[in-house]
Amino acid sequence: MRHLRRFLAVLTLAVLPLGAPAQDAGIEAVLDAQGDLIEESSRRTIEPAIAALTESGLPQAREVLRRWQERELYRRISDGEFFFAQEAGDDTLALTVIATGESAGEGSEDDFTEIRPNAGIRAMIQSALAQFRLQDEDITLRRRAVESIARSPEPEHLAMLRNVIPAEPDWGLKARMERLERLLTVQFGETDAERIEAIESFGADTAREVRAALTPVVATRRMASADGPAEGDNVARNLVPGSADLSVEEAYGLLVSRGLAPERIDRAARRDALVANIVDGQVGGVPVAALDTQEARDDAYAALAAEGIVPATALESEIEEIVDAHAFYDVYTEPSPQVTEAAQDAIDGIAFSLEAQQYVDLGLDALSLASIYFLAAIGLAITFGVMGVINMAHGEFIMLGAFTGWLVQTVVPNYTISLIVALPLAFAVAFTAGVALERLVIRHLYHRPLETLLATFGISIAIQQLVKNVFGAQAKPLTPPDWLAGSLVINDIIGISYLRIGIFGMALVFLGLLLFVLNRTRLGLEVRAVTQNPRMAASMGINPGRINMLTFGLGSGIAGIAGVAIGMFAQVTSEIGQNYIVQSFMTVVIGGVGNIWGTLAGASLIGLLQKGIEDFNPSNTLAAQTYMILFVILFIQFRPKGIVAPKGRAAGD
Repeated sequence: MRHLRRFLAVLTLAVLPLGAPAQDAGIEAVLDAQGDLIEESSRRTIEPAIAALTESGLPQAREVLRRWQERELYRRISDGEFFFAQEAGDDTLALTVIATGESAGEGSEDDFTEIRPNAGIRAMIQSALAQFRLQDEDITLRRRAVESIARSPEPEHLAMLRNVIPAEPDWGLKARMERLERLLTVQFGETDAERIEAIESFGADTAREVRAALTPVVATRRMASADGPAEGDNVARNLVPGSADLSVEEAYGLLVSRGLAPERIDRAARRDALVANIVDGQVGGVPVAALDTQEARDDAYAALAAEGIVPATALESEIEEIVDAHAFYDVYTEPSPQVTEAAQDAIDGIAFSLEAQQYVDLGLDALSLASIYFLAAIGLAITFGVMGVINMAHGEFIMLGAFTGWLVQTVVPNYTISLIVALPLAFAVAFTAGVALERLVIRHLYHRPLETLLATFGISIAIQQLVKNVFGAQAKPLTPPDWLAGSLVINDIIGISYLRIGIFGMALVFLGLLLFVLNRTRLGLEVRAVTQNPRMAASMGINPGRINMLTFGLGSGIAGIAGVAIGMFAQVTSEIGQNYIVQSFMTVVIGGVGNIWGTLAGASLIGLLQKGIEDFNPSNTLAAQTYMILFVILFIQFRPKGIVAPKGRAAGD
């Protein structure tokens, strides 16, 4: 039908006066020939008019289509001539001659008919305009045309693209056109060979547009018949009633919808029908007294149905027999088996690739979480490994760092500069607080782990309450710079925020700095000496008290920097540190007390485990943390010293 209409449109143009081509006849002749169709504006009959304008080759055709789409096309009632028009005042139109673009003065709205295309016709006009825009000198318009075709593809777009691709000067847009041409070939290609070639060209491409193009090719409809599939049916699979894919009830319902079986009527409705048709103590020739069995009631209903008094229905005993007498199967809407096989193979490959990419995306999330846990736990690993101190106030040093970052942002509005200032300042604040805590409390409680735990726990609560009293309980914003906003999107599946990439980079930087300090500096040498044997280190002139103080301050300072990083994606409150204290201790214990590489391994394992459990139950992160704790308990039963066994004082303890 579509091709017939186009043929008629071309034929109409061909028989214009004097047999002149459309270009010579002018836009007025084209509009005059198609005027009645344009004025009627019916989606069922408008296609020849749009085709005539599109294929006329006239320079004004594009503007006519555009103004028509924008409802600025009018037809004069007296002589049927078309004009562009816009409202000029009360019941007045400003008219423009279509052929020349010159003003035609003004006219009364009562003398003109406004051409009002509906949404369907506007979509068809938009498709027609795409052909003009594909050849426009403005690359922006060409890009818009390509994306318009991608959103609403039609069979005629395939030929349009193939015509303009060789002449497209921009290589990026040309590549996009070529990809879109292959997508359209999958759906509208003329031969099976070219469609299969287009399908195979995408390989395991997981883009949404590829999946959207392949899905209709393997779409199926469910069929039922007494004789099985007809010759030429492209059968996707045969179905067995009573299986997981098709229950007996669903199979019978399909037969009813196809008119192959009578509609079922439930027992209550049949009982009501029997009661309503009691005549002289009988129902369908069966005495009422004899209706004490289901079989007798079925016979009575069947007699009524045979007389046409009640609608026919299948009896319970007949349903399985009726279902067994029919075949059930899914048929592809695409008639070519070769095309559907190629499409299904491509979809299977895409499904495998999607699953693999989902694991990659999960791994990136786990790596991001591990970097956060590493930053939060590395300071604790240093203090715990060197000093053997269970510091329950470690989370509060994270909190102090986060609040320091917020305070800096209130003074320095530039987020990049404020971040540069906040990082060393957070280290200094947390370092000072850590040194003060070590000098005032912890140094008096060495070798008394229970008292140390209780003291730091009490100090933790006191710091939280103090901060809450000073800054309030409301969450504070710690905004990352603009260059950390957004995400790095690899494809539709894999992506990671720039903020998390920044935190991962920060974790790597601190890993490198700590390794350098511990292995290449005098302080690192003394820390390792005190860690392995404090008495021997003291006999060599090293002051263990000074090393303990600096070590505790260093661990606390690193926690402060971690607080700035954590505060940029979490709410800055007085409880922010408590959200990470449990994971920090688990990271240290499972990785190996006092070892940087062990902390890194522990953070990686904890992050991967938590994200893996969350993947099974994304809506319940609390359950993931519970299972994670259970895993840690089981892990330390088999490897109590962690992934990397500690040395020195921690090993002895």
